[in-house]
Amino acid sequence: MQIMKKLVVYSTTTTTTHANFILLFLPFVGCSSHDHLNKATNHKEVVSHQKTFDITVHGVLLWASMGLLMPLGILTIRLSHREECRRWFRGLFYFHAILQTLSLLLATAGAILSIRSFENAFNNNHQRIGLALYGAIWLQALIAFRRPRRGSKGRSVWYFVHWALGTTISLLGIFNIYTGLQAYHKRTSRSIRVWTILFTTQIFFIVFFYLFQDKWEYIQRQGVILGNETIITPSNDQVIPQRDNRMSNELCRKTNSLGNYFAKSNALKKLFQLT
Repeated sequence: MQIMKKLVVYSTTTTTTHANFILLFLPFVGCSSHDHLNKATNHKEVVSHQKTFDITVHGVLLWASMGLLMPLGILTIRLSHREECRRWFRGLFYFHAILQTLSLLLATAGAILSIRSFENAFNNNHQRIGLALYGAIWLQALIAFRRPRRGSKGRSVWYFVHWALGTTISLLGIFNIYTGLQAYHKRTSRSIRVWTILFTTQIFFIVFFYLFQDKWEYIQRQGVILGNETIITPSNDQVIPQRDNRMSNELCRKTNSLGNYFAKSNALKKLFQLT
């Protein structure tokens, strides 16, 4: 019996000791697990912030490339064909080449960033159009370096291909910037209204200047009459003077007939007086 009592007391003491040990270290275990969860959560927030930063940098690079520098390069080479800008043709041509080279480098940097940082599943229009633009912009650069001399047989074909491909790249690049803004809004849930308005305003002024500078000479000529130009007057202005001329001719004829009548009558009177 004494042995049984000792076993019961020992087991009770051991159980109490284990319970106290668990209760003593349970807060530390809970705190350690809570700290682990907090670290995981903070790590997730850091990754999310980094991804948002990468998306922003990617968007700025592609906007500067295809939304700003490329349209400015097109405007520059367009200005070089005007008569008053012919003496600056070489400078404008080199400026066009510099702008397009910078556009190519920025687009390449944006492509490298997207390959390294994003999930490139190509399951949306933004990624598909972007991939096509990356290839097209390098093809355009190779075509530019293969420019034939002026007056050669392939010059006209080269010019058409270079113009058509450059214009297509610029238009698709502008469209893809809008799709990129939509993708940024879906990924980060941030408002893009201000950026959309600013970019649209910029494109409006570029298009307006592109169309306006092409018609500026024609607008200036409207107030000037050149030596080899004939003045075309409306039909109403031509009818009224004709009526006036007819009336004046008839009046002249009437006055001449009256004068002749009176002259003849005076001559007859003088003849009768003499006889």
